[in-house]
Amino acid sequence: MKQNPLIQLGNIPVQFGTLSSIYKEHSSPVKKISALEKDGQLIKLKKGLYVVSELVSGKPIDARLCANHIYGPSYVSFQWALRWYGLIPEQVHTMTSATTKHSRTFDNTLGRFSYTQVPLSYFHIGVKCITDGDISCLMATPEKALCDTILTDRYIPSRSTIGLHRYLEEDIRFDMESLAGFNTEIIRECADAGRKTVILNNLIKIIKG
Repeated sequence: MKQNPLIQLGNIPVQFGTLSSIYKEHSSPVKKISALEKDGQLIKLKKGLYVVSELVSGKPIDARLCANHIYGPSYVSFQWALRWYGLIPEQVHTMTSATTKHSRTFDNTLGRFSYTQVPLSYFHIGVKCITDGDISCLMATPEKALCDTILTDRYIPSRSTIGLHRYLEEDIRFDMESLAGFNTEIIRECADAGRKTVILNNLIKIIKG
């Protein structure tokens, strides 16, 4: 029995053109791809971008990797990253990312993917490549994810350390004990980028006690 050609793609998101080249011998590659989507073998992430179903590839779909591919340049951050690191208790159902492009939201069968614009000069700070098995994706460090959350949240009680402490502990229910292991240099770089400098410097003061 002939092997399903989609297996070779694994769980890496692929462009429509790549799929078309696989089925170029078909009378209509477009119809073939559409049929594979309806059959559940392909999952459409956005127009022109797909990922092979886990039932076909045998590999789990990684939402972080999909997020990197759906809209870029981008990295996973904000509440989703904070939850992934175990820093906030609430479940986060939207995959949240930062981008240098305009803010956008994409909905597909995997869920909602939200992208928030940040300045180019600030974008690269505190971003690392996370490798899980054969998957690598761009993701904020815990420090950057917290800075991103603070910088884009319109509600911060005050510019004082007391107000910030209350925001962290009561509003986003942040694990305050984890701050002891935070790299303040990343936060300082974010502060030096010129956005909510006073508040981020207050965060450093809270960490250093």
